[in-house]
Amino acid sequence: MRWEKTIQLVDVHCEGEVGKVITGGVLNIPGKNIVEKVNYLNTVDDSLRRFVIQEPRGCLQISVNLLLPPTVPNADAAFVIFQADKTHPMSGSNCICVTTALLEMGMVKMQEPVTNVVLDTAAGLVSAKAQCKDGRCESVTLEMMPAFVEQLDAEIEVKPFGKIKFDIAFGGVYYALINVDQVNLTISPDNARKLATLGIELRKLINKQFNVQHPIYLDINEIAYVMFRNRLDERTIQTCTTLPPGRVDRSPCGTGSSANLATLAKRGLVQPWDELISQSIIGGQFKVKYASNVQIGDKSAIIPHITGRAWLYGIHQLGVDPTDPLSEGFMVSDTWGEGI
Repeated sequence: MRWEKTIQLVDVHCEGEVGKVITGGVLNIPGKNIVEKVNYLNTVDDSLRRFVIQEPRGCLQISVNLLLPPTVPNADAAFVIFQADKTHPMSGSNCICVTTALLEMGMVKMQEPVTNVVLDTAAGLVSAKAQCKDGRCESVTLEMMPAFVEQLDAEIEVKPFGKIKFDIAFGGVYYALINVDQVNLTISPDNARKLATLGIELRKLINKQFNVQHPIYLDINEIAYVMFRNRLDERTIQTCTTLPPGRVDRSPCGTGSSANLATLAKRGLVQPWDELISQSIIGGQFKVKYASNVQIGDKSAIIPHITGRAWLYGIHQLGVDPTDPLSEGFMVSDTWGEGI
């Protein structure tokens, strides 16, 4: 065996959503801050993302988090998120995976019963409060960045459904949030393929007709995901975030749940310190709390708190054999879908 480079990863999932964490083999990425590092990975050198995400080493239904040195003095660690389409700035489930890995691998010293961890992301600082017992990170509560509404009850014409109403809101990235009954589907595992395909189509249509621009982070200027939603009862909202090129989030989705909470607050359906349950397509749950009100630029926003759990289930190492003709990775539409 002769490898040109090696990368070490910790296998982690958050309520079923896989969020592996690269803990070794990458020293740093060019850029003064995490926004610049994300831009570098997306526009200059995408090889590391393709290496860990694409086949034969990766697969469609994973994220891989790259740990980096923090770029601000009060953060414990920084990270970016590799997914099937590109490098992303922020994800709630991946924050929970990263926090759990940092503590259970001893990279950040665990304090029982509570350890505070500050994460440097391209969408701002995220404060994580981990409940710890007997060397285990039992749950993580994230103080998310300000979430706000761009537009309520926007409309788009979609065949064969006619006019579909949706909300546009920011919860770490921008979402289009759609009540699932408008597309004659339910949020269930047997509808995952239909929801994934439709969500990607709707994202393309909506981005063509609607413009968004974060008031502070100028590089956040498109709708990243479509989230389908369904209210199960007064306290529980079923969620299904669809991710390019065509899959569904296995977790309840932290940033999407934050965006959805902002729409409920804007409509006056929740008040400060109300707590809801966000439930995923496979039944996993996050607690979603309306913590406070803030102002961000010209936007009235809220601060959500998201609580969820993650589990470590393996450690592995990847290498590059210089004779391997497929070392750069590949995608095939049988599993990756036509979105590739």
